[in-house]
Amino acid sequence: MEQLKIDLFQAYFDARRNKRNTVNQLRFEIDFEHQLFELYQQLTDRTYTITQSITFIVNNPVKREIFAADFRDRIIHHLIYNYINPIIDLQLISGCYSCRTGKGTLHGIHQMYGFMAACSQNYTRDCHVLKLDIRGYFMAINKQLLWNKLLQMIQALTTEDTPGMEKANLLWLIDLVLWNDPTLSCTIKGRKSDWNGLPTTKSLFNNPKDCGLPIGNLTSQLFSNVYLHDFDRYVKNELGVEYYGRYVDDFVLIHPDKEFLLEAKIKIKSYLLEHCRLELHPNKVYLQHYQKGFAFLGAYIKPHRIYIGNRTKQKFMEAIDQTNAVLSQGAPDKDELKSIRSVVNSYLGIMKHYKTYNIRKKCLLSKKHPPLIFKYGYLKSIPHQSMVYKPRI
Repeated sequence: MEQLKIDLFQAYFDARRNKRNTVNQLRFEIDFEHQLFELYQQLTDRTYTITQSITFIVNNPVKREIFAADFRDRIIHHLIYNYINPIIDLQLISGCYSCRTGKGTLHGIHQMYGFMAACSQNYTRDCHVLKLDIRGYFMAINKQLLWNKLLQMIQALTTEDTPGMEKANLLWLIDLVLWNDPTLSCTIKGRKSDWNGLPTTKSLFNNPKDCGLPIGNLTSQLFSNVYLHDFDRYVKNELGVEYYGRYVDDFVLIHPDKEFLLEAKIKIKSYLLEHCRLELHPNKVYLQHYQKGFAFLGAYIKPHRIYIGNRTKQKFMEAIDQTNAVLSQGAPDKDELKSIRSVVNSYLGIMKHYKTYNIRKKCLLSKKHPPLIFKYGYLKSIPHQSMVYKPRI
């Protein structure tokens, strides 16, 4: 059981990454060793219970209901992830891009770009792109089906894979997290009117108890991959689609024959309904010739080039405008300059992967409305990092 203590500490360090300034994390960190040993005891004697989540609405990029677990419960989510993800990840297809180390959004974009080039034989023959989406995916996930699929994928787990916990205890913990209903005990952040306009298919408050995973939990992201794993294999192996990729509920098929894709859409609709109890979104079907390109994971993929998505481009422009508004009120202090550097460099870091020279030039080197950031810093070219903003601090 000493190994469990080590694993809990690792899960704690994983959970606090990028969360070091949140109230829940700071409160936990005051006495984190005592609290981790308390968690250890609760896991050992199976008295661990899940505490309240905080729920709120986000409107960007689309309106969504988020459940933020207490930091203590986030540690448990990371513990589960660290135990079972290695064996699950080995079974997932290479075209599954969500919640995977080294196979995230950028990997997915470049793989799809390569798929389009390969299917069209380097843009010398016709091929077509079919993009589909699942209606209210997270809310529609059936927990019993998910549990069965999860057991199937982790049945090969041994004590070597989870040295800190017996398999029976781990399954008890996963079952507890999976079947927890956060709507029964949660704190609403904001106003109830924030939910106005949110479709009922996108809220756990309107769901049957045996369906739906909270958006915002690490385990929900992992479980969403498990739920559609059999579907991925169906598309690849039974439908015979070589060029296929999926990010959560957004998936793309590329094939030389347009009629094949139309038939595949009908078969996919039937499979999802019968085996996963899911529905395709009727208004999110895209079928076009590859030369017109397609949007995927915040980028727009076309022959010979990849562009940044319009949403990211617009947010970068808005960030520059907001920075100008702040700087126009007077000279910034050191902390404000650090914040400006972080914002500008985060966008420059994203854009270096795409054809964005003209966009960066328009935003940062505009003669008509030059950003005020250049009064306090400069752009510098750094090997392997393209261009970064360096404030004079």
